[in-house]
Amino acid sequence: MPTPPVRTVAVIDDDRRVLTSLANLLASGGYGTRAYESALDFFSDGYSGLVCIITDLGMRPIDGIQVLDRTVHSVAATPVIIITGKPSEHTEDYYLRRGALGFFRKPVDGDALLDLLDSIA
Repeated sequence: MPTPPVRTVAVIDDDRRVLTSLANLLASGGYGTRAYESALDFFSDGYSGLVCIITDLGMRPIDGIQVLDRTVHSVAATPVIIITGKPSEHTEDYYLRRGALGFFRKPVDGDALLDLLDSIA
């Protein structure tokens, strides 16, 4: 029986511990990971062939909202999940209305994240 193709998720976060943690979580759910410490690195690499993008909200010089806006309005229209460890002036509904697939506060509920990814992959 042929092996199913690896479902790949990009993770963008300026904290290496978060990148490692999410990569391990995604691997446990059968996902491959492309990890990026900045949105600049992510955009220079391109984002074809991805099931989803998980991005931290509070990064510089390009933040998670800019990643969301650039990707959901592109031809590829890859789903985006926003994560944050800092309080925001906006509510979860704000990000969902802007096109995010989901919104999680850190530490991320791993089961809920994998369930959301499984619903689209």
